[in-house]
Amino acid sequence: MDHTRPITLLVCALGGEGGGVLTEWLVDTARHAGYAAQSTSIPGVAQRTGATTYYIEVFPVPLAQLGGRRPVFSLSPVPGALDAIVSSELLETARQIGNGMSAPQRTLVISSSARIFTTAERMQLGDGRADAQQLLDVVKAFSREHHVFDMNAIARESGTVVSAVMLGAIAGSGLFPFPREAYEHVVRGGDTSAPEKLSKMAAASLRGFASAFEAVNAPRAQAAFVSSVLAGDGNDAPPPAAALPADLARRFPPAVHDMLALGHARVLDYQDAAYASLYAERLGRVLDAERAADPAGARGFAVTREAARWLALWMAFDDIVRVAALKGRASRSQRVRREVRAGEEDIVKVYDHFKPGAAEFAALLPPSLANRVTAWDRDRQSRGLAPWALPLKVGSHSVFGMASLRLLASLRWLRRRGSRFAEEQALIERWLTAVEAGTRETWTLGHELALCGRLIKGYGSTNERGKENLLHLIGHLAVQPGVAPAERALSVAAARTAALADDAGKALDATLREHGAPARPIKAQPIRWMKRKPTGGA
Repeated sequence: MDHTRPITLLVCALGGEGGGVLTEWLVDTARHAGYAAQSTSIPGVAQRTGATTYYIEVFPVPLAQLGGRRPVFSLSPVPGALDAIVSSELLETARQIGNGMSAPQRTLVISSSARIFTTAERMQLGDGRADAQQLLDVVKAFSREHHVFDMNAIARESGTVVSAVMLGAIAGSGLFPFPREAYEHVVRGGDTSAPEKLSKMAAASLRGFASAFEAVNAPRAQAAFVSSVLAGDGNDAPPPAAALPADLARRFPPAVHDMLALGHARVLDYQDAAYASLYAERLGRVLDAERAADPAGARGFAVTREAARWLALWMAFDDIVRVAALKGRASRSQRVRREVRAGEEDIVKVYDHFKPGAAEFAALLPPSLANRVTAWDRDRQSRGLAPWALPLKVGSHSVFGMASLRLLASLRWLRRRGSRFAEEQALIERWLTAVEAGTRETWTLGHELALCGRLIKGYGSTNERGKENLLHLIGHLAVQPGVAPAERALSVAAARTAALADDAGKALDATLREHGAPARPIKAQPIRWMKRKPTGGA
């Protein structure tokens, strides 16, 4: 967590919804968990012209670790500097966003989808209700993460008030460094000796708390899993959130933790602890550059988040060792059996087809041997022959097939000695150096260069083309002499969009020329001669 500033939360509640009780719960939870906290409130106006707002700050370091020091809190929220907004009514959420309270790169927004109509809405002769979809669009556009659900319905079903539901939503969001038990302890009134003797009010509050906790926490866990899969993660399950070491959690701000945890776990699984440490060290350089450009973290450390995402994917590049490791996992066999709906007594045979070429084998060889192998394959292609490849069919259900996969997967130690590992690390350093330099010039340029990590994807020719496009973009658009950093940022964004939209590269070349950069050099392609099949004579 960021040790330099408190976690800030703005609570918006209407009259009679228990906003004051919710604020007391949060402050008591913080103190019960050993953290310093402060709250203030600003009363609203009657006739639904504004909700009562409660502002809460919690310092993310336990008091026991402060050595007798005490944090200094603010009495009022600062527009654009809030970590979260929680609101019991959709229009109130949009109203606070309209006041500039929510920052798209920083603020988590949790809102009820329920509506309590304003006086102005009721005065219309026709349907004067505000368009709910437009309000939702505002929430989506001006939030880093958003959760919108019917809090009133959960409160009715649980027999409680909205404040208990809002507390569960806050707990499920992971905003504060408190365990779930700390929240429930406060809702119980601090008495856990006889849970069967809970009052009806406390029991109802706990039911509402639990329902809202799941409503927010479950989609976040699912979203993290889907993001890892869409990003190219071959693991059967996302890395556990607890995988983030404590020293990294202290060094990096909370806005980066989720992406950092996934990236660190992926790189650790891919190679070893030293490689994971290198990942954290590289990301720390980007964080230092971003803090120099944005000391207050008003943009939610988006440069570091994007670098964490794409750096992990690049460092865990696909090779034959990685493919074998993924194919040979027991969890994969279990997943296949579930997908084909096989019973316990059913026999399932799985055949994996591989076709590694000269480049894949050369990747694990030292540079001197790798150069000889790739030169031999290029010579073959120059004579009109197809690239060399070794078709393989491996039955991963058999002892021999699984043993072959496990043996190949155990060669990860050989990866560091291979030619491709050295090449990839050199390219990664070039990209990170550009991101650091661009960020120190202006935050926008660094952010656009960090997003260019999306160009590295796939394998084989697709992967090579993405790296060539990235290097060309960095070399000609990121450092244009005499061009303002903001203009260079726009050029980088336009070129990246063009590269992702057109695999052939025509759109990218046109965009490069439009922004004063040379088009990519034309690569020589070997001519392959095909024998014509003899035709039958007359």
